[in-house]
Amino acid sequence: MLVIDPSARISALADIEDSVRGSRIVVGAHSVIDSFVKIKPAGGSGDLLIGEHVVINSGCVLYTGQGIRIGKHVAIAANCTFAPVNHAYQDRSRLIMEQGFLPGKGGIVIEDDVWIGANCVLLDGAVLRHGCVVGAGSIVRGELAAYTVYAGQPLRAVGERS
Repeated sequence: MLVIDPSARISALADIEDSVRGSRIVVGAHSVIDSFVKIKPAGGSGDLLIGEHVVINSGCVLYTGQGIRIGKHVAIAANCTFAPVNHAYQDRSRLIMEQGFLPGKGGIVIEDDVWIGANCVLLDGAVLRHGCVVGAGSIVRGELAAYTVYAGQPLRAVGERS
């Protein structure tokens, strides 16, 4: 089920697939989904909930999987992938593509006022608390505390030498 607020702007070149499993895709007021964004219900029956004033830039791919919740005033730069889903692969007697999916880790949660840089990958279980900044090219698979600046590697305290 697709629910798009009338004030949201969806590019004619975006590709939003409706779910055949009953997942909801909700786009909030004044949000923007740019050209060549792909939204695909796959790997679970989770909902994609996009809050108000969210911008998803060109080339992003969002699989609904175990669900994605995006808060308000979130900026997502180009070419990011959100994958709240995990393929099963343990049965060596069967092809991976035949094994389905593993139980989820809670989907992806992005709170309000978050900025995600270009080419980031967010995996199942990623939680970005209020005010986070995720640097370009980062992979996130766990929780980032509020107002954390994350660049894909352990952060150092100000003045700390490597």
